[in-house]
Amino acid sequence: MSDKIKLIVAFLLVVAGVAGFYSLHESAAVVKLLSVLVGLAAGAAVAATSESGKRFLVFGKESVAEAKRVVWPSRKETMQTTAVVVVFAITMALFLWAVDSSLMFVVNKLMGRSE
Repeated sequence: MSDKIKLIVAFLLVVAGVAGFYSLHESAAVVKLLSVLVGLAAGAAVAATSESGKRFLVFGKESVAEAKRVVWPSRKETMQTTAVVVVFAITMALFLWAVDSSLMFVVNKLMGRSE
């Protein structure tokens, strides 16, 4: 139950930040932006103390660790793969254009049209 209360409080803090933005409509843009950022930061801090917030933070840390373990392709491999994809796309486009044109030609002949 306390987690739900924490999440509700976090939501209300974000809403308060947004409400502050609109209530400070005559203030400088920096003050309005600061109002929203403070509301978001306070809401995030309260949400991080909840069980789902803690799980989210652990998930984020594990995602970063997993991304560091990935072996990224070199620039040369990336360029070669991109070239293969582009050539394949052009080849398929030409093939589909040829099939479409051929079928259109056959249909026009069957219908007695000459174009």
